[in-house]
Amino acid sequence: MSSADPQSACEGTYVLFRGETLLSNGVRATIYTIALAYCFIGLSAITARFFKSMEQIMKHSREVVSIDPCTNAPVLKKEKVWNYAIADIALLAFGTSFPQISLATIDSIRNLGQLTAGGLGPGTLVGSAAFDMFPIHAVCMVMPRAGSKKKISDLGVWLVELIWSFWAYVWLYFILEVWTPQVVTLWEALLTVLQYGLLLLHAYAQDKRWPYVSIPLGRSDRPEDWVPEEDASVDYDICDEISEMPSASSDKDTVDIFSGHSYDNAEYFKVPEKDIERSSTVNDVLKNTQEDKSLLSIWWQQFVMVTYLDSSESRKMDSTCLSFTKIFWNLLLAPWKLLFAFVPPYHIAHGWIAFLCSLIFISGIAYGVTKLTDQISCVTGINPYVIAFTALAAGTSWPDLVASKIAAERQVTADSAIANITCSNSVNIYVGIGVPWLINTVYNYFVYQEPLYIANAAGLSFSLLVFFATSLGCITVLVFRRIVLGAELGGPRLWAWVTSVYFMALWVIFVVFSSLRVSGII
Repeated sequence: MSSADPQSACEGTYVLFRGETLLSNGVRATIYTIALAYCFIGLSAITARFFKSMEQIMKHSREVVSIDPCTNAPVLKKEKVWNYAIADIALLAFGTSFPQISLATIDSIRNLGQLTAGGLGPGTLVGSAAFDMFPIHAVCMVMPRAGSKKKISDLGVWLVELIWSFWAYVWLYFILEVWTPQVVTLWEALLTVLQYGLLLLHAYAQDKRWPYVSIPLGRSDRPEDWVPEEDASVDYDICDEISEMPSASSDKDTVDIFSGHSYDNAEYFKVPEKDIERSSTVNDVLKNTQEDKSLLSIWWQQFVMVTYLDSSESRKMDSTCLSFTKIFWNLLLAPWKLLFAFVPPYHIAHGWIAFLCSLIFISGIAYGVTKLTDQISCVTGINPYVIAFTALAAGTSWPDLVASKIAAERQVTADSAIANITCSNSVNIYVGIGVPWLINTVYNYFVYQEPLYIANAAGLSFSLLVFFATSLGCITVLVFRRIVLGAELGGPRLWAWVTSVYFMALWVIFVVFSSLRVSGII
């Protein structure tokens, strides 16, 4: 689209209300930008619910009865259903990358029938990779308490995730510039998607230390729970400050009201055989009782809390200005809080229903973001790639930022906080770009017998090269901190902030050079 006369191309096109087409370009751009920022606030709000549901999924255990080889007595042992490495990739990284994936998929579906791929999806995903690598690392760097350190406990799994992350962008550059320049074929798109499965398999093999395919590195001790019990009571939900009802009535035990399983602090214990036979009956009674008492009350409380503009925290604030700011922020969030109150409590089905509902809401917000971005580009004449690299990438990566920040605060290791960054970058390519390109290439192959052409492939490839160079600077510093300080995150406050500022400078370098290139200035 030409930037010389954006108004002529946008006449009759509206998003929010019909009368907006009568306004000047500057007013329309301002309105769209405010609406876009409000959508990003909604993304940050729904991310809190998503993260809680994911924590509930990770807590799910199953009871396994085995025979003690010494006493021949039955032993009831609780095992985690989810593997740590797989959960970081399949739940944390995929879920937090879902705004970008939804946006790219929506962009590809809208683009069906055209031989050239849309620009919002790839530009946003590459820009999101830079946002994940630099600003999110910068935030996580200063999250541990002053002087405390958090390190990666399993370097082998992190190296596997890092290798696949870098390979994803090498692969993208290869198919854009070497294999079939400026063209994506059906086989290239299919291979891109399949590599996500290979990443999952390789990460699991490394976690289990399979011979021949794993890196021979040991790992330090890591907590049994994905979120330590002593921190589990801390409420980080920025959307609904609900002091939710517990799903157990005992101080020692936690009862999942959906499954009825009772967990205490012991890892395993011996039980008589007759008690094992009765366990299912007891569980059914616990499930029905707890579900009747708590579930509806918790869900209703989500709607009640929408009307609360003041909280106990704001009432304790000495500053009237800070208290007023808190009330104003809650008022601003009220529409989102009301909408997201329809998400069922995360206690149901081990958190899966809340997890899936959160992804549905994220998809809806992503659709609104694509429409607003189109209009901003239309009325301002700014290259869509520039918007994708900057505002769109930062806004849709907000769930990544919130998730990594919470993980850096609440977990005793840095594994999930950093794994979310590296795995999200892999997911962005293998799923976020692979699936939309697969949709377009399949359509073009059967309808036109043509491949998918990539507009401004040279600019996208240049951004990949800049990303490679700046990423090496980021990883080098993380390795240096591990060698010198013994941990990737935290440490002396001064050096933590210096590292954070350095990462932010790398992001500015990427954004500036990429934007100048796609705009044809360099």
